[in-house]
Amino acid sequence: MSISPIQKPVIGYTLGDQAGIGPEIIRKALQALAGEQAEFRPMGATIDATPGQPSRETALAAFEHLEAAAAALKEGSIDAVVTAPVCKENLHSVGFHFPGQTEFFADRLSMQNYAMCLTGQRLTVALGTIHTALADVPRLLTTAELVRIGSLLADFVRRSGKAEPRIAVAGLNPHNGENGAFGNEEQSIISPAVAELRTSLPWAQISGPCVPDCVYRDAALGLYDAVLAPYHDQALIPLKLIDFDNAVNVTLGLPRYRTSPDHGTAFGIAGKNVANPASTIRAFRLALACAKKN
Repeated sequence: MSISPIQKPVIGYTLGDQAGIGPEIIRKALQALAGEQAEFRPMGATIDATPGQPSRETALAAFEHLEAAAAALKEGSIDAVVTAPVCKENLHSVGFHFPGQTEFFADRLSMQNYAMCLTGQRLTVALGTIHTALADVPRLLTTAELVRIGSLLADFVRRSGKAEPRIAVAGLNPHNGENGAFGNEEQSIISPAVAELRTSLPWAQISGPCVPDCVYRDAALGLYDAVLAPYHDQALIPLKLIDFDNAVNVTLGLPRYRTSPDHGTAFGIAGKNVANPASTIRAFRLALACAKKN
Protein backbone atom coordinates (compact mmCIF):
# COMPACT_ATOMS: atom_id res chain seq x y z
CA MET A 1 0.00 0.00 0.00
CA SER A 2 1.50 3.34 -1.03
CA ILE A 3 0.46 6.48 0.83
CA SER A 4 -0.27 9.65 -1.12
CA PRO A 5 0.72 13.04 0.30
CA ILE A 6 -2.89 13.76 1.30
CA GLN A 7 -3.68 10.30 2.68
CA LYS A 8 -3.16 9.71 6.37
CA PRO A 9 -1.33 6.48 7.18
CA VAL A 10 -3.38 4.02 9.22
CA ILE A 11 -1.52 2.48 12.15
CA GLY A 12 -3.24 -0.41 13.88
CA TYR A 13 -2.58 -1.37 17.47
CA THR A 14 -3.34 -4.22 19.85
CA LEU A 15 -3.75 -4.04 23.63
CA GLY A 16 -1.80 -7.21 24.44
CA ASP A 17 -2.79 -9.04 27.61
CA GLN A 18 -5.17 -6.50 29.12
CA ALA A 19 -4.40 -7.61 32.67
CA GLY A 20 -0.95 -6.11 32.08
CA ILE A 21 0.23 -2.60 31.26
CA GLY A 22 -0.74 -2.81 27.57
CA PRO A 23 -3.89 -0.66 27.79
CA GLU A 24 -2.06 1.95 29.90
CA ILE A 25 0.99 2.35 27.68
CA ILE A 26 -1.14 2.40 24.52
CA ARG A 27 -3.35 5.11 26.02
CA LYS A 28 -0.36 7.19 27.08
CA ALA A 29 1.31 6.76 23.69
CA LEU A 30 -1.80 7.83 21.80
CA GLN A 31 -2.06 10.92 23.99
CA ALA A 32 1.56 11.77 23.17
CA LEU A 33 0.87 11.30 19.45
CA ALA A 34 -2.34 13.33 19.39
CA GLY A 35 -0.89 15.85 16.92
CA GLU A 36 0.30 13.30 14.34
CA GLN A 37 -1.30 13.22 10.91
CA ALA A 38 -2.33 9.59 11.12
CA GLU A 39 -5.25 7.35 12.02
CA PHE A 40 -4.62 5.03 14.95
CA ARG A 41 -6.98 2.07 14.73
CA PRO A 42 -7.64 -0.52 17.48
CA MET A 43 -7.46 -4.14 16.39
CA GLY A 44 -9.95 -5.39 18.95
CA ALA A 45 -12.18 -4.53 21.87
CA THR A 46 -11.27 -3.48 25.38
CA ILE A 47 -12.43 -6.10 27.90
CA ASP A 48 -13.12 -5.95 31.62
CA ALA A 49 -9.80 -7.24 32.98
CA THR A 50 -8.48 -7.15 36.52
CA PRO A 51 -5.02 -5.51 36.58
CA GLY A 52 -2.30 -7.98 37.45
CA GLN A 53 -4.53 -11.03 37.11
CA PRO A 54 -4.15 -12.65 33.68
CA SER A 55 -6.88 -15.11 32.81
CA ARG A 56 -8.20 -17.25 30.00
CA GLU A 57 -10.34 -14.29 28.95
CA THR A 58 -7.41 -11.90 28.71
CA ALA A 59 -5.42 -14.51 26.74
CA LEU A 60 -8.29 -15.06 24.29
CA ALA A 61 -8.69 -11.32 23.81
CA ALA A 62 -4.96 -10.92 23.17
CA PHE A 63 -5.06 -13.75 20.62
CA GLU A 64 -8.08 -12.20 18.90
CA HIS A 65 -6.29 -8.85 18.66
CA LEU A 66 -3.29 -10.52 17.04
CA GLU A 67 -5.44 -12.38 14.52
CA ALA A 68 -7.24 -9.17 13.61
CA ALA A 69 -3.94 -7.30 13.25
CA ALA A 70 -2.45 -9.98 11.02
CA ALA A 71 -5.55 -10.05 8.83
CA ALA A 72 -5.51 -6.25 8.52
CA LEU A 73 -1.83 -6.24 7.55
CA LYS A 74 -2.43 -8.98 4.98
CA GLU A 75 -5.37 -7.24 3.34
CA GLY A 76 -3.71 -3.82 3.48
CA SER A 77 -6.38 -2.05 5.51
CA ILE A 78 -3.63 -0.79 7.84
CA ASP A 79 -0.16 0.41 6.89
CA ALA A 80 1.63 -0.91 10.01
CA VAL A 81 0.76 -2.28 13.43
CA VAL A 82 2.02 -1.74 16.97
CA THR A 83 1.49 -4.70 19.29
CA ALA A 84 1.35 -4.37 23.06
CA PRO A 85 3.01 -6.98 25.34
CA VAL A 86 1.49 -10.44 25.69
CA CYS A 87 1.98 -13.25 28.19
CA LYS A 88 3.23 -16.18 26.12
CA GLU A 89 2.44 -18.76 28.78
CA ASN A 90 -1.11 -17.47 28.94
CA LEU A 91 -1.42 -17.42 25.14
CA HIS A 92 -0.09 -20.95 24.82
CA SER A 93 -2.90 -22.13 27.11
CA VAL A 94 -5.50 -20.99 24.54
CA GLY A 95 -3.91 -22.46 21.42
CA PHE A 96 -1.22 -19.95 20.44
CA HIS A 97 1.39 -22.39 19.11
CA PHE A 98 4.21 -19.97 18.36
CA PRO A 99 7.37 -19.03 20.29
CA GLY A 100 6.43 -15.36 20.03
CA GLN A 101 4.64 -12.64 18.10
CA THR A 102 7.42 -12.45 15.49
CA GLU A 103 6.84 -16.03 14.37
CA PHE A 104 3.05 -15.58 14.54
CA PHE A 105 3.00 -12.67 12.11
CA ALA A 106 5.44 -14.38 9.75
CA ASP A 107 3.17 -17.43 9.68
CA ARG A 108 -0.06 -15.51 9.16
CA LEU A 109 1.47 -13.44 6.36
CA SER A 110 3.09 -16.53 4.80
CA MET A 111 6.57 -15.04 5.07
CA GLN A 112 9.64 -17.27 5.18
CA ASN A 113 12.18 -14.46 4.88
CA TYR A 114 11.78 -12.59 8.16
CA ALA A 115 13.86 -11.67 11.19
CA MET A 116 13.62 -10.11 14.63
CA CYS A 117 15.27 -6.72 14.99
CA LEU A 118 15.41 -4.49 18.06
CA THR A 119 16.35 -0.87 17.77
CA GLY A 120 16.97 1.70 20.48
CA GLN A 121 18.53 5.13 20.63
CA ARG A 122 22.06 3.69 20.85
CA LEU A 123 21.88 0.07 19.69
CA THR A 124 20.21 -1.77 16.82
CA VAL A 125 20.48 -5.56 16.72
CA ALA A 126 19.12 -8.45 14.68
CA LEU A 127 19.09 -12.07 15.79
CA GLY A 128 20.54 -15.03 13.90
CA THR A 129 18.41 -17.36 16.03
CA ILE A 130 15.42 -16.25 18.07
CA HIS A 131 13.41 -18.19 20.64
CA THR A 132 15.32 -21.41 20.96
CA ALA A 133 17.32 -23.24 23.61
CA LEU A 134 20.90 -22.06 23.89
CA ALA A 135 22.10 -25.65 23.40
CA ASP A 136 20.48 -25.65 19.93
CA VAL A 137 22.10 -22.43 18.69
CA PRO A 138 25.26 -23.95 17.14
CA ARG A 139 23.16 -26.46 15.22
CA LEU A 140 20.69 -23.83 13.96
CA LEU A 141 23.27 -21.18 13.10
CA THR A 142 24.14 -21.41 9.41
CA THR A 143 25.96 -19.27 6.88
CA ALA A 144 22.82 -19.03 4.75
CA GLU A 145 20.72 -17.83 7.69
CA LEU A 146 23.25 -15.18 8.66
CA VAL A 147 23.38 -13.94 5.07
CA ARG A 148 19.58 -13.83 4.85
CA ILE A 149 19.11 -11.98 8.13
CA GLY A 150 22.10 -9.72 7.58
CA SER A 151 20.60 -8.64 4.26
CA LEU A 152 17.29 -7.79 5.94
CA LEU A 153 19.11 -5.86 8.65
CA ALA A 154 21.23 -3.86 6.22
CA ASP A 155 18.15 -3.00 4.19
CA PHE A 156 16.31 -1.84 7.32
CA VAL A 157 19.22 0.38 8.36
CA ARG A 158 19.40 1.85 4.86
CA ARG A 159 15.65 2.52 4.89
CA SER A 160 16.17 4.23 8.24
CA GLY A 161 18.41 6.81 6.59
CA LYS A 162 21.92 5.34 6.44
CA ALA A 163 23.02 5.21 2.80
CA GLU A 164 25.99 2.93 3.59
CA PRO A 165 24.97 0.84 6.62
CA ARG A 166 27.81 -0.29 8.87
CA ILE A 167 26.87 -3.79 10.00
CA ALA A 168 28.92 -5.79 12.50
CA VAL A 169 28.48 -9.57 12.57
CA ALA A 170 29.22 -10.85 16.07
CA GLY A 171 31.08 -14.05 16.80
CA LEU A 172 29.51 -16.88 18.76
CA ASN A 173 32.26 -17.98 21.12
CA PRO A 174 34.27 -16.08 23.74
CA HIS A 175 37.16 -14.25 22.05
CA ASN A 176 35.84 -15.54 18.70
CA GLY A 177 36.91 -19.04 19.74
CA GLU A 178 40.65 -18.20 19.90
CA ASN A 179 41.28 -19.69 16.43
CA GLY A 180 39.39 -22.88 17.22
CA ALA A 181 40.64 -23.42 20.75
CA PHE A 182 37.06 -23.38 22.00
CA GLY A 183 34.69 -23.41 19.07
CA ASN A 184 35.18 -23.01 15.33
CA GLU A 185 31.84 -21.51 14.27
CA GLU A 186 33.62 -18.25 13.49
CA GLN A 187 35.74 -19.94 10.81
CA SER A 188 33.21 -22.44 9.52
CA ILE A 189 29.97 -20.43 9.59
CA ILE A 190 30.37 -16.74 10.38
CA SER A 191 33.40 -15.75 8.27
CA PRO A 192 31.85 -17.22 5.08
CA ALA A 193 28.65 -15.29 5.83
CA VAL A 194 30.59 -12.04 6.21
CA ALA A 195 32.34 -12.67 2.89
CA GLU A 196 29.05 -13.38 1.12
CA LEU A 197 27.37 -10.32 2.61
CA ARG A 198 30.25 -8.13 1.43
CA THR A 199 29.81 -9.48 -2.09
CA SER A 200 26.02 -9.27 -2.22
CA LEU A 201 25.71 -5.90 -0.46
CA PRO A 202 28.36 -3.63 -2.03
CA TRP A 203 26.51 -0.58 -0.67
CA ALA A 204 27.02 -1.71 2.95
CA GLN A 205 30.08 -1.99 5.17
CA ILE A 206 30.14 -5.48 6.70
CA SER A 207 32.57 -6.27 9.54
CA GLY A 208 33.21 -9.53 11.33
CA PRO A 209 33.37 -11.88 12.94
CA CYS A 210 33.55 -9.28 15.71
CA VAL A 211 34.51 -10.26 19.25
CA PRO A 212 31.15 -10.43 21.04
CA ASP A 213 32.27 -8.96 24.36
CA CYS A 214 33.39 -5.73 22.63
CA VAL A 215 31.19 -5.23 19.59
CA TYR A 216 28.08 -3.98 21.40
CA ARG A 217 30.08 -1.31 23.21
CA ASP A 218 31.59 -0.27 19.88
CA ALA A 219 28.13 -0.06 18.31
CA ALA A 220 26.77 1.94 21.23
CA LEU A 221 29.65 4.38 20.74
CA GLY A 222 28.64 4.83 17.11
CA LEU A 223 31.26 2.71 15.32
CA TYR A 224 28.55 0.51 13.79
CA ASP A 225 24.93 1.16 12.83
CA ALA A 226 23.74 -2.32 13.79
CA VAL A 227 24.95 -5.70 15.02
CA LEU A 228 23.88 -9.12 13.77
CA ALA A 229 24.00 -11.44 16.78
CA PRO A 230 24.09 -15.24 16.61
CA TYR A 231 21.55 -15.69 19.41
CA HIS A 232 18.88 -13.92 21.44
CA ASP A 233 20.46 -13.09 24.79
CA GLN A 234 23.86 -12.08 23.43
CA ALA A 235 22.12 -9.10 21.80
CA LEU A 236 19.26 -8.41 24.20
CA ILE A 237 21.33 -8.19 27.37
CA PRO A 238 23.34 -5.16 26.15
CA LEU A 239 20.32 -3.71 24.38
CA LYS A 240 18.17 -3.79 27.50
CA LEU A 241 21.02 -2.51 29.64
CA ILE A 242 21.54 0.51 27.38
CA ASP A 243 18.15 1.13 25.76
CA PHE A 244 15.59 -0.57 27.99
CA ASP A 245 13.15 2.35 28.13
CA ASN A 246 13.21 3.17 24.42
CA ALA A 247 13.98 -0.02 22.47
CA VAL A 248 11.50 -1.19 19.84
CA ASN A 249 10.99 -4.68 18.44
CA VAL A 250 10.59 -4.71 14.64
CA THR A 251 9.68 -7.71 12.51
CA LEU A 252 11.79 -7.43 9.37
CA GLY A 253 10.67 -8.91 6.07
CA LEU A 254 6.91 -8.39 6.39
CA PRO A 255 5.16 -6.51 3.57
CA ARG A 256 4.05 -3.98 6.20
CA TYR A 257 5.84 -3.33 9.44
CA ARG A 258 4.96 -4.67 12.87
CA THR A 259 6.60 -2.97 15.84
CA SER A 260 6.21 -3.36 19.59
CA PRO A 261 7.73 -2.08 22.83
CA ASP A 262 10.64 -4.20 23.95
CA HIS A 263 9.32 -5.18 27.37
CA GLY A 264 6.75 -7.46 28.91
CA THR A 265 3.31 -7.25 30.44
CA ALA A 266 4.59 -6.04 33.86
CA PHE A 267 1.63 -7.51 35.73
CA GLY A 268 3.14 -6.31 39.00
CA ILE A 269 2.58 -2.64 38.17
CA ALA A 270 -0.58 -3.00 36.08
CA GLY A 271 -3.36 -0.63 37.09
CA LYS A 272 -1.05 1.69 39.06
CA ASN A 273 -0.58 4.25 36.26
CA VAL A 274 3.21 4.18 36.63
CA ALA A 275 4.18 2.35 33.43
CA ASN A 276 6.70 4.14 31.21
CA PRO A 277 5.28 4.56 27.68
CA ALA A 278 8.57 5.67 26.06
CA SER A 279 9.19 2.40 24.20
CA THR A 280 5.59 2.29 22.99
CA ILE A 281 5.76 5.89 21.76
CA ARG A 282 8.91 5.03 19.79
CA ALA A 283 7.18 1.91 18.43
CA PHE A 284 4.36 4.07 17.09
CA ARG A 285 6.76 6.65 15.66
CA LEU A 286 8.81 3.95 13.92
CA ALA A 287 5.66 2.28 12.55
CA LEU A 288 4.53 5.66 11.27
CA ALA A 289 7.88 6.42 9.65
CA CYS A 290 8.02 2.99 8.02
CA ALA A 291 4.43 3.32 6.76
CA LYS A 292 5.26 6.61 5.07
CA LYS A 293 8.20 5.00 3.24
CA ASN A 294 6.36 1.87 2.04
